[in-house]
Amino acid sequence: MTRDIYQEAEEQILEKQKIVDYDIKEFTIELLTQKYLNGIDEDNNDIYIPSYQRNFVWDIKRQSKFIESILLGIPIPYIFTADVDNGRLEVVDGSQRLRTIVNFIDNKLQLLDLEILGKLNGFSFKDLTIARQRKFKNATIRMIALSDKSDEDVRFMMFERINTGSDLLKDMEKRKGIFGGKFLTFVYETCATHPLFIKHTSFTDKVMKRGEPQELITRFFAFSDNYLGFKTGVNSFLNDYTDRMNKNFDKARMFNEFDRMLKFVDSYMPNGFKKTEESQKTPRVRFEAIAVGVNLALRINPNLVPRSINFLESKEFIHLVTGGSHNTPSNVKAKIEFVRDKLIG
Repeated sequence: MTRDIYQEAEEQILEKQKIVDYDIKEFTIELLTQKYLNGIDEDNNDIYIPSYQRNFVWDIKRQSKFIESILLGIPIPYIFTADVDNGRLEVVDGSQRLRTIVNFIDNKLQLLDLEILGKLNGFSFKDLTIARQRKFKNATIRMIALSDKSDEDVRFMMFERINTGSDLLKDMEKRKGIFGGKFLTFVYETCATHPLFIKHTSFTDKVMKRGEPQELITRFFAFSDNYLGFKTGVNSFLNDYTDRMNKNFDKARMFNEFDRMLKFVDSYMPNGFKKTEESQKTPRVRFEAIAVGVNLALRINPNLVPRSINFLESKEFIHLVTGGSHNTPSNVKAKIEFVRDKLIG
């Protein structure tokens, strides 16, 4: 390599470092909870959890173990925040820890399955001695705060790098965190609440909190608009699509297609997107095949009335939606076009 290439690489490092400016802060738990709770109802609290953060998903056992760590004085990970223009601190990573602390102090958490401090099982905060309550509140939490010199892209980059590769965040949660915008707001607030979508899908509470309904809807739009452009890496494909749609998307057209597809399914497919009426989950591959296939058929013939939907019970369809390699381009194309072609005859 030439000397110029090394120099250009060094200049790029120095340039990009300038946009990552941060401070290290240290708050007592008492002050931290006050800054989070005071003004929360008016969305004016000093430390707040932004819309792109995921729902509270820690179960009681995990919350209890975290509280046990604080009581034992075990070092806990930093909370990452970003200083926004009005002086508030936006939580980039650490919302589960912060909400667990608040739950405990508010006596909404009863400790469970502790291994080291087993005698505290069944305890709430109020059950601790007054001295121990004070010591807990005076314990400190360290926080890394990106300064307001760092823009929104840096906050999203930090969110992605903290969470990518972690099994604690699913793809839709990371997508919401990194590519949150008007398209995903439409997916979450308009499409996922559509009565017919709710009627014909089924999810456990756990996958609901992880964003599975919104994952299916994002796949519906992305594959409907460009399934032939899907080459490799479904997550990258969906991320790129979401990023483009946040910048410019036809909300009316997309809602009309989503609504029309759901009404067709409601009229002609008794089980909706589920295998059976009693199914407690909606498989992604089955949803994609039916939803996108129906949509493409309706684009060809908006007044379509199917001769039969018995093909949904055929060996060929079952193989397409239960065999391996679900996210390969060939499988995606085959299952979508199978439904489309059967419907239009």
